[in-house]
Amino acid sequence: MFSKDEAAQLRKEFWTSFGKSFPRKWILYNTKIKGFAFKFVADRKKAMVCLDLEHPEEIANALLFDQMLSLKTLLTSDLPEIIFDASYVLENGKQIHRIYIPFDKKFSIYNKNTWRDCYEFFVDQMDKLELFFNEYEAFIKQAI
Repeated sequence: MFSKDEAAQLRKEFWTSFGKSFPRKWILYNTKIKGFAFKFVADRKKAMVCLDLEHPEEIANALLFDQMLSLKTLLTSDLPEIIFDASYVLENGKQIHRIYIPFDKKFSIYNKNTWRDCYEFFVDQMDKLELFFNEYEAFIKQAI
């Protein structure tokens, strides 16, 4: 096991290394849709590329998720492994709508030998999600 400081240092090194290895400006929170953000997730046991819907107004959140569900067939043609979860529970207990692609190989943010494959997964999958978003952004925004 790692001490708290060692674990924090490894997490920092993981993200710094990712940014240096694949320098690129990602959309992430800059979608211009409130509560609609792309995220990279990596922890002790898993990694994933996500689209999190966390609009403060529950109705708007539901409308956004329904709008994404209406695009599901199109999205799954590019990303067949994508998962639509209407009630994803975060580590802090908060429940959100999450659309995500899980990294299907063995991964731990504390194992540097797993980093490179994860980085390549992040770049490939997030690129596909962003291209999809760019193509259907106007349609998605119509939900709210």
